[in-house]
Amino acid sequence: MTNHPVEMFDYHAWAIQTLLGRIKELPSSVLQQEVNTSFSTIGEVFAHVYALDKCWLQVLSGTSMPQALEACLPLQQEILGYAVDEFAIAFRELAEEYRAWFRSQNDLEQSIVLDNPYAGTRSTRLSEIVLQAVNHGTYHRGNILTMLRQLGHASIMNDYSLYWYRQPARSHEVEESAK
Repeated sequence: MTNHPVEMFDYHAWAIQTLLGRIKELPSSVLQQEVNTSFSTIGEVFAHVYALDKCWLQVLSGTSMPQALEACLPLQQEILGYAVDEFAIAFRELAEEYRAWFRSQNDLEQSIVLDNPYAGTRSTRLSEIVLQAVNHGTYHRGNILTMLRQLGHASIMNDYSLYWYRQPARSHEVEESAK
């Protein structure tokens, strides 16, 4: 049986690498070219997504959200000047940290108290936090695709539906479709 939060995180990791692969085909300056949008550069968007992915992993691992934000938000400034390959390595390593965390979990539907300094306190399932990280990444990949077009470059498809076809078929899905 598919574990949907894990599957969605795997999609997120794949989509980030797919987009970085497209950017690697472009002049290296594209990461730092100014664009008139909510983020000044594509590099800023990747740094933001990375810092928040790291933050959510810390929350999933038991760190309070205020502490996780305090630890992770400075990462945005630290990695702003990364080249494409450096971003690819950083995101790949972070994805492995997430996968190790997934392997250590018995119940992604268990609830924790999330103390979000921007929105308040609430009970939230671990699976919801994973989906928040994925959704946040999807939103910002859309920003990056728009920025690429504004800079005169073609974007690349990284939809979840494309991800389905890039993954090997799971045996139970093939068996069920044959019925």
